[in-house]
Amino acid sequence: MEVQSFLAAQAATFARYGIDLEQKFIDVPVVEGRAQVLVAGEGPPAILFNGIGTPAAMWAPLMAQLKGLKLYAVDLPGFGLTSTTPTVAQDLKATAVAFVGQVLDGLKLDRPTIIANSLGSHWASWFALDQPERIAALVHVGCPALILETSAPLPMRLLSKRGLGWFMMRLQPPSPRQVKQLSKMVHEYPLPQEIADLLLATERLPGFEPTFLAMLNAVVGVRGARPGMALSREILSRINTPSLLIFARRDPFGGEEIGRQAAEVIPDACLHIVDGGHAPWIHHADQIAPPILDFLGLGETIALK
Repeated sequence: MEVQSFLAAQAATFARYGIDLEQKFIDVPVVEGRAQVLVAGEGPPAILFNGIGTPAAMWAPLMAQLKGLKLYAVDLPGFGLTSTTPTVAQDLKATAVAFVGQVLDGLKLDRPTIIANSLGSHWASWFALDQPERIAALVHVGCPALILETSAPLPMRLLSKRGLGWFMMRLQPPSPRQVKQLSKMVHEYPLPQEIADLLLATERLPGFEPTFLAMLNAVVGVRGARPGMALSREILSRINTPSLLIFARRDPFGGEEIGRQAAEVIPDACLHIVDGGHAPWIHHADQIAPPILDFLGLGETIALK
């Protein structure tokens, strides 16, 4: 029942944005199962990874405007139709590197661009440090999780506490009202109805809640980032992959000033500032697609600001 509802919401989201889609599944040993990959477009390859608790299909508004790329939007473990395990978050950094590498293996991609948001950006950054030769470029859309001194909004930090997080999710189970509150917290309210329905269907999937709470607990505590999980200045200074940072003015995880600091530290980075919150492509894909295409040499102008 939950899977069918998710598939219907996923299809409705791509229909809204007029995207012809191929759905495929690839084996990913680190999650003892498969990953869902949503494929669209033609051109050089780009893989998209979303943030914690959000499915790959949420990229649809941006995918519709990234002409000239072959896009592979991948559900992270537990957040969509990608498998998860009870131990997925025990060594989350190792899981992240293995997952990204095995996705590249399964898709047989040589040096794709990675486009990512939030936790997806966090995973992509660890992969870029571990296996830089396997990717051509990084594009971060919205603030990467735990970059520099950033953390998560207080409600998410409270959810990270064992026991309390479970209790809070009992008090506020998945519902249209809860999704509305989430969208307000990340400064993306109001959501298009199809995306609101998609998020609700995602949260109701088997495996979502334990994976969400375990991953949240692995990366952040009530006071901020767990030891060794932050993307510190020292770590960012070792990322030599060409990087485009697209930061949004109202992102509660880290806005324009954090973006400027990160761009100064990452050796080969450029910065573009857009409107919006933590998932700015939902409402402002028209501000985001052109600088990505320019950065990748597929646009007509370069207008970084």
